[in-house]
Amino acid sequence: MTAGSGVDDMDLLARVLLPVANEADARATAIALEPYDPAHVTAVHVVEKGEGVPDKTPVEQSEAVAESAYAAVRTVFPDADDSTAYARDVVAAIIETAEATDATAIAVRPRGGGRLTQLLSGDLTRQLVTDAPLPVIVLPSTEDPT
Repeated sequence: MTAGSGVDDMDLLARVLLPVANEADARATAIALEPYDPAHVTAVHVVEKGEGVPDKTPVEQSEAVAESAYAAVRTVFPDADDSTAYARDVVAAIIETAEATDATAIAVRPRGGGRLTQLLSGDLTRQLVTDAPLPVIVLPSTEDPT
C-alpha cells in the first residue's frame, strides 16, 4: 500500500485464510502459498449442507475429509489453525470464516475443470474474488490433484 492511499498499511499475508476441499487439494494449495511466507494460516473446509434435502455426503465422512485436509496443510504450515464450516453457500461460509478469524486475505488456487464445469459449479473462485470484502489472492495454478 502506498502512503496517502487512504488505506491503512497492513501486512496482506499476516493472517491468511486457505479454503481447502480435500487432502490433495490442501497439499497443493499449501505448497502454492508457501513461497509467499504468510505469517499465519488458517485452513477452512466447508461441509456443504442441503437445506431440506439430503447432504451430499454423510457429515462424519465430510469431517474425516476435513481432518485429512488440515493434516496436509500442516505438513507445509505446522502451526496452521483450522475451521470447519457447515453451510449451503460455500462462498458465504468462507467469507464468514475470514471475518471470524480476522483474516487479512483469502488465498485460493484455481481448481481444474473446463468452462462447463466452472459454469455448473458457479465458479467459486470467481464468485469469491467478486464477493469477498477483503483481498483474495489467487495463487498460481498447478497440476490439479483432485
